Amino acid sequence: MRAYLTAYGAALLLVLTGAAPAVADDGADQSFTIEDPRITESSGLAASRLHPGVYWTHNDSEDGPYLYAVDSRTGKTVATITMRGVGEPRDVEAVSIGQDGNLYVGDIGDNLDGSWDHVWIYRFPEPKQLRDATVQATQFDVTYADGARNAEAMMVHPKTGRVYIASKNEDGGGLYEGPARLSTGGNNVFRRVGEVPWVTDGAFSPDGTQLVLRSYFSARGYAFEDGRIGDDHRVDAPFQGQAESVTYTADGSALMFGSEGARSDVVRVGAGDGGDDGGGSKPPSKDSGGTSTGGGGGDGDGSGGSGVEGTTLTGAMLLAAVGFLVFMNRRRKQG
Repeated sequence: MRAYLTAYGAALLLVLTGAAPAVADDGADQSFTIEDPRITESSGLAASRLHPGVYWTHNDSEDGPYLYAVDSRTGKTVATITMRGVGEPRDVEAVSIGQDGNLYVGDIGDNLDGSWDHVWIYRFPEPKQLRDATVQATQFDVTYADGARNAEAMMVHPKTGRVYIASKNEDGGGLYEGPARLSTGGNNVFRRVGEVPWVTDGAFSPDGTQLVLRSYFSARGYAFEDGRIGDDHRVDAPFQGQAESVTYTADGSALMFGSEGARSDVVRVGAGDGGDDGGGSKPPSKDSGGTSTGGGGGDGDGSGGSGVEGTTLTGAMLLAAVGFLVFMNRRRKQG
């Protein structure tokens, strides 16, 4: 899948000229590039609560029990954390910070859509000092009430501390709610409480009233109350070759969108940037560096409009490019 997405990202850059993410800015919480050569598959993103301008990330597989703290001012890694007391991670896809000050790491990926009878969540306190360290983590077994499935999005509600997982399926996934408190005494059963589109990551706003879910081509925001999603709206998201992660800044003023790949970009988009679906158009925002970050947003994973001239043509070109890559991929697999 990663090889296919790499090819897709190259084609996307050729089709969407001028839509590259902004380069890093001087200030904290601005767009930046991850400089660490070890981080080639950044699949999750979480804004530090203790260290302003620092973001936690991780590779998604074949890396080990590691988390990296990246300073948005420079794009450089300022701490590498090794988790002790957990098994060998299989497919780490998400990271989130709870109201308890703990980092939650979601080893929840399953590219074979149900081959694992359980997945894991790891938890440990966010380090007070930014330096390389080994920490003792707690491991929780997770199952789904309606059977095993693939997932890449795990979010901890900032007020209740309850963990949610959004499953990933091209026909639409589910939002799953975990128990009020995770337990090490047995399986933690997650139950389906809502329907969501194709999702690669998600994040709660700091006040817990909004949930943003992103996919490869778009992002949507949902009102969130009493553990359930409500009305949804489009959220501007940048075009990224391997769109894998999203988080709010610690103050909730903006969203940070990340992607996989060596020296991948993390792009800031103002949290208020988006639009209704009532037929009105809205120009893309220019958050940091004046770079246009207009994204699309239909309910599915199609290329929704950004409200700029030429979107229809660009969308058609994008679909043609993706279709060609799918065709060539199938030809390659057949021989």
